[in-house]
Amino acid sequence: MTVSDLMMVYAAYVIAVASPGPSNMAIMNASMRYGRRSGLSLAAGVVTMSVVWGTIAATGVSAVLTTYANAITILKVAGGLYLLWLALKAARSAARHDIKLGQTAVAAPNGWTFYRSGLLMHVGNPKAVFAWLAIMSLGLRPDATPATVAVALIGCIILGVIIFCGYALLFSTAPMARVYARARRWFEGVLAVFFAVAGIRLLFSR
Repeated sequence: MTVSDLMMVYAAYVIAVASPGPSNMAIMNASMRYGRRSGLSLAAGVVTMSVVWGTIAATGVSAVLTTYANAITILKVAGGLYLLWLALKAARSAARHDIKLGQTAVAAPNGWTFYRSGLLMHVGNPKAVFAWLAIMSLGLRPDATPATVAVALIGCIILGVIIFCGYALLFSTAPMARVYARARRWFEGVLAVFFAVAGIRLLFSR
């Protein structure tokens, strides 16, 4: 693998991970509403499951997953329903008028709750394995050695940590908290739409 091949893998991963999506939106929302620790905890859950799917893809276990179509279907249904549940929660929050800066309608969940939420968002998305395969196939050749695959995987994981945690750090700042306070209902309405669309797509994907 040349440096340019490796850069191609990393560039594809950054574009895929940094672009707006349910995970990033959830991290933004948790960080602005509940603070830095909550956002980082959710990001840690997302990164953890991303590492799992990336490792599965890199070690070729994805071929086993394709054999067990029923397991894939169960994961997709569970993940889709979970995203729809998150959409309902976001929609209900967007409909509330009584949440102000520094206050929430309920006490902020603990870090484990956010970490678990990040895990569940990704564990119900087995298509992530194939996304990893597509990204790596851009630069990896058929005769790539295990060491080459490991370098590509580790580099992507590091980039994922930087991106997801970067969102948490950026959106937990005081200016972003003030923006959230002013546009909370609009932001959570958008979040509800993101989750709903993602959930429906996952449920009806083949």
